[in-house]
Amino acid sequence: MHAALRTRFCEVVGVELPIVQTGMGWVSGARLTAATSAAGGFGILAAATMTRDQLAESIDEVKARTDRPFGVNVRGDQPDIDSRIALMVERNVRLASFAGAPRREVIDRLKTAGIFTMPTIGARRHAEKMQQWGVDAVIAQGHEGGGHTGPIPTSILLPQVCAAVDIPVLGAGGFRDGRGLVAALAYGAAGIAMGTRFLLTAESTVPENVKQIYLATDERQTVVTTAIDGAPQRVIETAMVRTLERSTALGRLVGAAKQALAFQRATGARLADLVREALAMKRSQELSWAQVLMAANAPMMTKASMVDGRPEIGILPTGQVAGVIGDLPAVAEVLRAIVAEAEETLARLEGR
Repeated sequence: MHAALRTRFCEVVGVELPIVQTGMGWVSGARLTAATSAAGGFGILAAATMTRDQLAESIDEVKARTDRPFGVNVRGDQPDIDSRIALMVERNVRLASFAGAPRREVIDRLKTAGIFTMPTIGARRHAEKMQQWGVDAVIAQGHEGGGHTGPIPTSILLPQVCAAVDIPVLGAGGFRDGRGLVAALAYGAAGIAMGTRFLLTAESTVPENVKQIYLATDERQTVVTTAIDGAPQRVIETAMVRTLERSTALGRLVGAAKQALAFQRATGARLADLVREALAMKRSQELSWAQVLMAANAPMMTKASMVDGRPEIGILPTGQVAGVIGDLPAVAEVLRAIVAEAEETLARLEGR
């Protein structure tokens, strides 16, 4: 493999390839995570929608499938975060990732436990703050990325962040192939992180009817909306999303309250635990109660599509890159193709 593909991130986490499969709620389960790590990339298990016991079972399943390093995506404001960190230490999980910035005390606890931390950020100043707080790496996700996303395009954000911090930076938002990997390396990144490309693989447990919707989507058929949970989120523009966009604020709140109760039933969580989690979220993120209720919308509407196969009542988080993906290969095939194209691209740039 070309020396340029053996990056600092590879050395830090002990993997062969500088390619990360992100922790997508309801999607990045044990099978997909293990397949990514076994093929030489770095898989991340999505734990924000799991109970602590479900997380333990999923970690054990990943470890039964591969002995390669992998990570766990958690929420820093969960009431049982200390128990989850203890579990990750016990199971020798390599890295904790976060969809947003965790609290400084959470970073400190992870570092004390010997677990690497890697939050996703959407602005240079956020990366600078995270480095000051002691994280080991960041994912810089541009506007093209799926799910919750910021306003700055990857081509502007990534070189900004790489120039501003000394820790490894991974580029996210719009990546799917070897040319993109080389472009990210040219910007100064230590690799790429992908969600949609891994969602559309054979090992992804997303129902087949939902995968076909993704494959039929072009790059103009996604929208960034705040109607789901109050924060900007990129999804496929479906009839459900258009309905949410037209709904009144009161109507969305009523729906969010129903989704909160549905989340309780789906995860088996106790109502008291959800109340404690809501209180912690309200304090840590300075949210109103309306915003806390809205925050329950996204995971359950995602579950409706990604687990239950009912896109007519759910949402389809996606990067714009879905518009240029037209197949469902195995994870190992995806990684082999990316590496092969990256090496061909590097050779061409070197005049070989």
